[in-house]
Amino acid sequence: MSSNSWAPARPPKGAPPVRINLYSDTQTRPTPAMKEAMMRAEMGDEQHGDDPTVWELCDRMAALTGKEAAMFLPSGTMCNVIAILTHCQKGDEVVAHETSHILHSEGGTHAALTGVQIMGLKGARGMFSPDDLRAAIRPKTRYTPPQRLLEIEQTANIGGGAIWSLQTLNELTDIAHEQGWATHMDGARLMNACVSAGIPASDMVAGFDSVWLDFTKGLGAPLGAVLCGSNEFIGQAWRWKQRLGGSMRQGGVCAAACIYALEHNIDRLADDHANAKALARGLAQIEGVVVEDPDTNLVFFDIKATGKSVPQLQETLLKQGIMVSGLGGRVRACLHLDVTAAMIPETVSAIRDALAA
Repeated sequence: MSSNSWAPARPPKGAPPVRINLYSDTQTRPTPAMKEAMMRAEMGDEQHGDDPTVWELCDRMAALTGKEAAMFLPSGTMCNVIAILTHCQKGDEVVAHETSHILHSEGGTHAALTGVQIMGLKGARGMFSPDDLRAAIRPKTRYTPPQRLLEIEQTANIGGGAIWSLQTLNELTDIAHEQGWATHMDGARLMNACVSAGIPASDMVAGFDSVWLDFTKGLGAPLGAVLCGSNEFIGQAWRWKQRLGGSMRQGGVCAAACIYALEHNIDRLADDHANAKALARGLAQIEGVVVEDPDTNLVFFDIKATGKSVPQLQETLLKQGIMVSGLGGRVRACLHLDVTAAMIPETVSAIRDALAA
């Protein structure tokens, strides 16, 4: 096996340009106004604590989430890794949903780097109940791994962008804290949940000891995520940020994009949710397509009854400049700021024709 066998493949030469990119909200590009904000950013050495734009972003995020402190990082995966490294010791157990990002999309890093084991709980749409969590509590003996952390993904990606209710979150974190566990929220699409549910972020994450927000998804920044928690937690997390190479130099050029996103791209997430509903309604009219009703900006649909496979549909659509993803045997279409309402009818028509061909 060649050394670069896990590297992403380059697009084939002569491939048509992607006109409607529903592959993921990570595909968003910074707008001209966001790039202008990046160019104007005041910068310093982030690793040395001298970048005022990074400090401004961290202060805003701490206020948004109701936490004492925050830390700017290159990616959401690094936020999850650092949070678990800070909360846990090797051999500890993390309780999460069986379809969570930390199990499915982080390259086995928690086995490779953190040394924890993850107990995956079952539950519809990427969520489990307080009773499910109580049933997962192990007796505290020398035979069992110490359970240290409850991890929740809001929204639940493989669950279809589903939103955990505030009541359920509070019940779950109460149970965890009663057991002496810490609580961590993977808030990659937290603001989608907050906008859809009409709940402030600080209320949504009140029961969590740590939480992070990704700026590269619906908020449209080119890179960056911010991890929030107590002063003590962030102080300890900084050592892992240093160890993992997450400390930056003139990070303000990227932090400025995130600040722009906070100021301009949160309320507009409602447009993505409306477009997701419109797409789901259109797809539901196609014979053989089973669509999951979206809570937020992710539309999952099953095409098995059409006789077509997910890769076949992807290949046909890509020839027309339309890109979708496949996840868990289903097709996923992700709405974001680069997908307009005018693109929805064309997408539905293209999928109908592709499945009928």
